[in-house]
Amino acid sequence: MIDRQSDDFFMNEALRQARRAYTADEVPVGAVIVHEGQIIARAFNQVELLKDATAHAEMLALTQAQSAIGDWRLNGCSLFVTKEPCPMCAGAIVHTRIDRVIFGLADPKAGGAGSAMNILQFPTLNHHSAITSGVMEQECRSLIQTFFAQKRASKQNN
Repeated sequence: MIDRQSDDFFMNEALRQARRAYTADEVPVGAVIVHEGQIIARAFNQVELLKDATAHAEMLALTQAQSAIGDWRLNGCSLFVTKEPCPMCAGAIVHTRIDRVIFGLADPKAGGAGSAMNILQFPTLNHHSAITSGVMEQECRSLIQTFFAQKRASKQNN
């Protein structure tokens, strides 16, 4: 039986998006936003495709979710993302008032959700998001490691 309300279920959907990024030769990060048990936004990194440094999966998903809700405030929403949000994305998550952020792979060098810094729960900000980390971590890690191993191998062959 598939529990369509579980963190694993929604992270699997984020991983589907990450695989789309991988296929498009983008860093394989995927995100989905859930409201009242339903996915209202799906996105993957499109930095290279759009030639836009802000086209991270989270940012694109936030924009879609705002359209779906009809408001910039995303109260009652959860964001599932395969890799810990960067500081830019974490700032946008706080501003849009996402209730909960669930991620797979931590980013100790640049994570904005508790690894390098914790923007999502910064004491002086007007909103704090609950954080759940390590959901399907191995699957998320494997996809990113494979992507970058292939990138390094292709550089060595050129």
